[in-house]
Amino acid sequence: MNYKIDNLQYCKWSRDIFKINRQAGLDAVHVTVVYHEDYDEFLGELKKWELFFKENSDLIFLGKSFKDIEKAREENKTAIFFGFQNCSPIEDDINLVEKVHELGCRFMQLTYNNQSLLATGCYEKIDSGVTNFGREVIKEMNRVGIVIDMSHSAEKSTLDAINLSEKPVAITHANPAFWHAAKRNKSNDLLKELSDSGGMLGLSLYPHHLKDNSNCTLMSFCEMVAKTADIMNVKHIGIGSDLCLDQPDSIVEWMRNGTWTINKNYGEGSKNKPGFPKQPHWFKDARGFLNLDEGLKKIGFSGEEINDILGNNWFNFYKNI
Repeated sequence: MNYKIDNLQYCKWSRDIFKINRQAGLDAVHVTVVYHEDYDEFLGELKKWELFFKENSDLIFLGKSFKDIEKAREENKTAIFFGFQNCSPIEDDINLVEKVHELGCRFMQLTYNNQSLLATGCYEKIDSGVTNFGREVIKEMNRVGIVIDMSHSAEKSTLDAINLSEKPVAITHANPAFWHAAKRNKSNDLLKELSDSGGMLGLSLYPHHLKDNSNCTLMSFCEMVAKTADIMNVKHIGIGSDLCLDQPDSIVEWMRNGTWTINKNYGEGSKNKPGFPKQPHWFKDARGFLNLDEGLKKIGFSGEEINDILGNNWFNFYKNI
């Protein structure tokens, strides 16, 4: 069975977008439920999702394990897996790790760009690595079954997490720094460590992470995938598009600035690149998976390798973890 999985989207959710994901043949999508919200605010987001599931039960349902990806394929639906792009919902209480897992959380970043109580973000000048609290949270995430996501974390912190975790970690949405030197794209050494430890890299289609940004070509992206496969095992490469469809520009400002600053020029490209950038024409939405299939074929990947990159690798990661 060949699955299609997008392991990171943060869209302004609607029936139209759920339909697009079905048209793209996506069996599963890892969705960002929170960024900077605390535990109570997370509970508020869950109420919104309860309504989405109720009103769109013919298209989506809550996924909790790899078996739900199999179920989604059988029922022609998309399994939705909840994730956090920050550790804010667990506040400073390790007991909340188990609670958020019970409520459906399956991925959690240790940090979003900045220093958190758990680790250092990629925008900090000094990377002190995973903290004492972070070590305990990693153990607890391993125990209950939440994947450690290091997409927005700094290098030492990411390497620490790989070494401390008893289970493979994920970088759900980022690209290699050799291709485009965005602050949170990853070094070759880190990618090799990730692969050797059994972890997964989800390649991002967010323009600020792409060479030539919105003007990135399909072949440039696919050439990058091929070079990445020379660094890390192709079995550990997938897609985490980071699609933010229909979101207003005010949301990207909130993502970058959180609740900790009033400086609206802080963060990932916010001063020179205000608002959400335009998607490349060949990946305007998840239906761009078809273009990725064609591009990867042209660059020389086998059919099996393409199926692995576009979903089977993520499926096996879910299954094995």
